[in-house]
Amino acid sequence: MGDIDIDIEVVDGVHVVRMQAGENRLNGQFVEALDEATASVEAAAAPLVLTGEGKFFSNGLDLDWLSGNSAGAEVMFPRLYGIFARLLTFPAPTVTAVNGHAFGAGAILAAAADHRVMREDRGYFCFPEVDLGMVMSPEFDAVLRARYPRRTHLEALATGERYGGPGAVRAGLVDHAVPEGDLLATAITAASAHAGKDGSHVRALKAQIHAPELAVLSSLSRP
Repeated sequence: MGDIDIDIEVVDGVHVVRMQAGENRLNGQFVEALDEATASVEAAAAPLVLTGEGKFFSNGLDLDWLSGNSAGAEVMFPRLYGIFARLLTFPAPTVTAVNGHAFGAGAILAAAADHRVMREDRGYFCFPEVDLGMVMSPEFDAVLRARYPRRTHLEALATGERYGGPGAVRAGLVDHAVPEGDLLATAITAASAHAGKDGSHVRALKAQIHAPELAVLSSLSRP
């Protein structure tokens, strides 16, 4: 996976994918490594927990990289949308363990999993586009539509509020907020709770439910 450190550890049958690249900003090399890691777990049809390390889950798009890599962005964004589609149709349970800040596209990555567990005492879950004078791409918006009711979706986007763990639970953005020491164990328990179902049926049901959003994501995803 090149210079990007993304580690996979199997804990009680759950594949824990740890993003260990500092702020875990989404650029070409990072997205390629994340694509490879999540694809390998998908091929095993194993429950997946995705987490970061230290202060950040993911601080969103790497804008400095994007500003000087238009050709690379043409490859990166379809691959990123493909990761989102993979998570929406994963053949086993998926959980994000939000260990720290999840901003913008990093929060969308967190949202793409079936369930979200967040550290209660550190880190913000935020969609800052309203304060940056930006709007969501249709593909990013599709992930949020797949995961959140309209009221939750609108409030988070229109306010740009920075939700701490308990606030994110109240807003419906994450399912649980727990102490740091319980974060990974809670996520693993959630991922394993309904493991063992037939992966092809799980995938088919998820694809049926998320058909409108998948149609948007596939418009620019890899063939």
